[in-house]
Amino acid sequence: MKVNCEGCAGCCIDWRPVSPAPSNHERRGPREPLDDVYNLVPLTRDEIAAFVRDGFGDVLVPRMWEATPDADAAVEIDGVEVAAIDGKPAFFVGLRKPPKPVAPFGTERTWLHACVFLDPETLQCRIHGDEMYPSECRDYPGHNLALGTESECERVEEEFGNDRLLDGDAPDVSGLLLGPHAVGSKVFAYPDPEALAGTVEQMRRGDLTDADRAAFVGVAVGSRPGSTDVDEARVEAVKTTVLEAESWAGTAAEAWTELSGVVGDDAADAPDGASVEVGRGAPETTGWDDAEYSG
Repeated sequence: MKVNCEGCAGCCIDWRPVSPAPSNHERRGPREPLDDVYNLVPLTRDEIAAFVRDGFGDVLVPRMWEATPDADAAVEIDGVEVAAIDGKPAFFVGLRKPPKPVAPFGTERTWLHACVFLDPETLQCRIHGDEMYPSECRDYPGHNLALGTESECERVEEEFGNDRLLDGDAPDVSGLLLGPHAVGSKVFAYPDPEALAGTVEQMRRGDLTDADRAAFVGVAVGSRPGSTDVDEARVEAVKTTVLEAESWAGTAAEAWTELSGVVGDDAADAPDGASVEVGRGAPETTGWDDAEYSG
């Protein structure tokens, strides 16, 4: 896909606070996520395992959904009917979005939730093209076009102008995991609903504990593709590894959270990405002069 990403990062930032007409597209459809994270990227089981293996287990966060009123597959947690698979809460795992001082689309520097790997100065991904770069990010917005869904590129064009989507032809999406094929590979089933008592409100507030996140990540990596079964020994090993992780991205996310003002407020006086992220070991980005416009 050919896209113009310079000055944008609309798919990596929750830009609703600076939008004249904020979109609520993630909260449409049959299942509403418990969290309010914008454009949470679903990772595959193998990608989650790679993040954990490489010491980045602390950048991962789960998502569950409320069940529809007439849903056959649901389980109650904290008084809320949650979407389930075979009586087990369904979830996927994505990348955390802490508040960062960013200036997308020519706006002023503002505190907005942004992907943990986004350079807040250049608005480029620090792992773009690396082995860890998620397939969902690499293929975006191709999946949207193939499924007939409006892309973030088009939303940005509508609100702020400029050409973002440069290639309107849908790519091959034969590898896109949907429906039953996603179980155990992109959508996972938590084996013990009772162990999730207290997590619904925490997920809604965006303040899951490190132990909560580690438990979900452990189940995801310990899942068996095509099944709701998990390898308990692997689940426990992964949980331990995640709790021990202290990556530059995870520690920077905590730093940004402590430094941030109210989301949507002016961030002119905020520190820059070099001091908070590069200072903790983040790779620097190239800037746009030498970058290609592509997903």
